[in-house]
Amino acid sequence: MRSGPAFRHIPFLAALAAGLLLAACASRTPPAPAPRPAPSASEAAKPRWQPVPAVADGKAVPGGRAHVVKPGETGLAIAAAYKVPWRVIAAANGIGYDSIIRVGQTLFVPTGTRQAAGPSPPKASGRPGQKRPDPEALARSFALDIDELVSGSAVAAPAPPAALPERPALARVPALAWPVDGRVILSGFGPKPGGLVNEGINIRAVRGGAVRAAAPGTVLYVGDAIPRFGLLVLLRHEGGAVTAYGHLEDALVSKGATVERGALIGRAGASGAAREPQLMFQLRLGRKAVDPLPYLRSQA
Repeated sequence: MRSGPAFRHIPFLAALAAGLLLAACASRTPPAPAPRPAPSASEAAKPRWQPVPAVADGKAVPGGRAHVVKPGETGLAIAAAYKVPWRVIAAANGIGYDSIIRVGQTLFVPTGTRQAAGPSPPKASGRPGQKRPDPEALARSFALDIDELVSGSAVAAPAPPAALPERPALARVPALAWPVDGRVILSGFGPKPGGLVNEGINIRAVRGGAVRAAAPGTVLYVGDAIPRFGLLVLLRHEGGAVTAYGHLEDALVSKGATVERGALIGRAGASGAAREPQLMFQLRLGRKAVDPLPYLRSQA
């Protein structure tokens, strides 16, 4: 058997070839997929709540229909299904400002009467050079108001209740923090020319600027059902007070969420009838809107 120098290198060459083959196989292994970036805070906190549509399937009764409340329905959804303002349904059934509808409850829905029809929006004249209506001038043009959102947006509770908690006669005012950085008041609280009334204050803001909860509370409503206010968030606070934040560009909370004082709840904008970036801010005690400015200034 020959044992020359060439044959002595055969084991080494075989090992080298095997190593190169393994390296080539390894180089052909596809790289691991890059992880997807986590959603931004604003994307993760986008409102996801949507009302459950109601169906106008109530039994015909004298003067209207008898609707049985189903899981997930709200007073506003029932009103939309029958095309009858929620305030009319609430009044016909003795439903108060802070009452809660219950699954299985039968609601009388008045239909076929002039009372059941809400006010119609004003028609545009189309005249050249006509000024855009002031936001406050639209206050009487739409059927929905914040009272209806407060009393009609709660999801039907399970039935039957053991006992309903008593509501205090007048809600308590929480300690309020300024909801935006600005302090310029574009429109103050109270009567306006033409017999109109501003039930809140309008604060100048930077488009996209932070809108924060004025006090700790629970998100009662997120939506744009009142056209003049644009995107609107309502918070209910301990003691029964409600604060409203309108003309938002974006909402960063969802219905039912609990927020702390100063928590980011939205971005300022010019939605609805606003002419420039601003925040419409209201403080409501029961059905009564009160001027929030003295309470804000006392906490400045």
